[in-house]
Amino acid sequence: MSSVRVLAGTRKGGFVLTSDGKRKDWKVDGPFFAGWEIYHMKGSEADPNRIYASQTSGWFGQLIQRSDDGGRTWRQPGLKPGDPDMTAFPDKAPNRFLYDTSSETGKPLTTHQWYDGTQHPWEFKRVWHIEPSLTDPDTVYAGVEDAALFRSTDGGESWHELSGLRGHGTGSQWAPGAGGMGVHTIIPDATNPRRMYIAISAAGAFRTDDGGSTWKPINQGLRSQYIPDPKAEIGHCVHHVAMHRSRPEVLFMQKHWDVMRTDNAGESWHEVSGNLPTDFGFAIDVHAHEPETIYVVPIKSDSEHFPIEGKLRVYRSRTGGNEWEPLAKGLPERDCYVNVLRDAMAVDRLDQCGIYFGTTGGQVYASPDSGETWAPIVRDLPAVFSVEVQTLN
Repeated sequence: MSSVRVLAGTRKGGFVLTSDGKRKDWKVDGPFFAGWEIYHMKGSEADPNRIYASQTSGWFGQLIQRSDDGGRTWRQPGLKPGDPDMTAFPDKAPNRFLYDTSSETGKPLTTHQWYDGTQHPWEFKRVWHIEPSLTDPDTVYAGVEDAALFRSTDGGESWHELSGLRGHGTGSQWAPGAGGMGVHTIIPDATNPRRMYIAISAAGAFRTDDGGSTWKPINQGLRSQYIPDPKAEIGHCVHHVAMHRSRPEVLFMQKHWDVMRTDNAGESWHEVSGNLPTDFGFAIDVHAHEPETIYVVPIKSDSEHFPIEGKLRVYRSRTGGNEWEPLAKGLPERDCYVNVLRDAMAVDRLDQCGIYFGTTGGQVYASPDSGETWAPIVRDLPAVFSVEVQTLN
């Protein structure tokens, strides 16, 4: 029987939650890296034993952790023989992130970088999102704050910037959202290894068609009332983007306000918020087997990050947007004032698709029946930053 592994990154450590295909009884392991922010954890589809974790601290900096046994044990890629364990001595962090200050135009990549055409160690606040390759467990991407994109081809031992993103020329128009300016969404195209989508808060969405050498902004149709030009192609606060891999040109977006859809790989977007009670939120995902079934968690407003009337609801559209239904069975009916962050929703790939999300109140909820009913896997974790799922055979 297939089983499921849920990876929860929290404010004070990472957790691995496992269950069989019934998804009723769960084993909770952790916290791993207790006391550290685990901004994101994600497993490899190419190797079900491989998991990457972003371990960060405002005081000590950023580490990448890797497990090769499904989360039972962890190591820091980049450690050399004789190096100390960097969890104990994080000021000597071994992860070697290199950024490339060169560009095709010979100009600085951003206005605040200096240029001499060489590579230098990269200092940044955190890795927001880790995205393993769909086919190679040793190839993995990292989106960081301030916004840049890195790739490792040796399992995280070393990292090199895909500098075409910052070299695109629009960097002077990028600005941080309320949570910072990071690359928070990385979506590879399963049908085209040279195509990938990313999103930055608050710059917008971008696409590469040549493996990351060059990037194109894909924000036509987005509207944001608080930027100088509401119709500008750069400057939109995109919260998250989701795609069903069978249709790589169809993407769904939860924007700062508005739920959006594109049917042409981002060349143009149109709103599909429809009858949602509010179109503000952070998380969005797509059913594993139904490409027109999408899920969001509406939040009251950009100043009040909690469910409307204190009632936690997931909303589902089975028509690709516009027509939405609330899913509430098993979720709190009152006095619930948690938030669901952008990377805190995921789906499994079992025949009866399961939906999962985590809250800033420390709950992780699971639905084994595509959202019809919900139950908490665990209630009292630290604030949940991310939820990812591995479906295991």
